[in-house]
Amino acid sequence: MSTATTTTRRVRPGAVVLWVTQVVLAAMFVMASLPKLTGDPVMIELFDAVGAGQWLRYVVGVLELAGAIGLLVPRLCGLAAFGLTMLLVGATLTNIVALGASPAIPLGYLLVAAVIAWFRRESILAAIRGLVRR
Repeated sequence: MSTATTTTRRVRPGAVVLWVTQVVLAAMFVMASLPKLTGDPVMIELFDAVGAGQWLRYVVGVLELAGAIGLLVPRLCGLAAFGLTMLLVGATLTNIVALGASPAIPLGYLLVAAVIAWFRRESILAAIRGLVRR
C-alpha cells in the first residue's frame, strides 16, 4: 500500500496579472515592429521625419520584436521590460523633440514596461549577477 503525496501549487493573482500584462504588451510590440520591418510607407515617412535614416527604423523594429519575445521568456522578461522601457524613453523624446507629436502613447507603454521591470527586478539582478560571475 502506498500513499501518494500531492503538492498543491498556489497561483497568486498578482503573478497571473503580471504575466497577462506581459503577454498583452508583447503582442502590442509585435504589432508595432512588423510595419517597421516590412517597410510600411507610413513608417518610412515617419522615420524620414525623424531625420536619422531608415537604418533606425530597422533597429527599432528589431529591438521591439526582440523585446516582445523576451517578455514571454521567464529568464528574460525582466531584462526585456527594462530594455523596452529604455526604448520607450527614446520614443517619447523623439515624439516631443523631433516630431512635435503627443508623447501620450509612448508614455503609456513606457509606464507599463517600467511597472513590469519593477516587479521583475529580482530576475534583472539575477541576470546581471550571472554575467558578472562569468
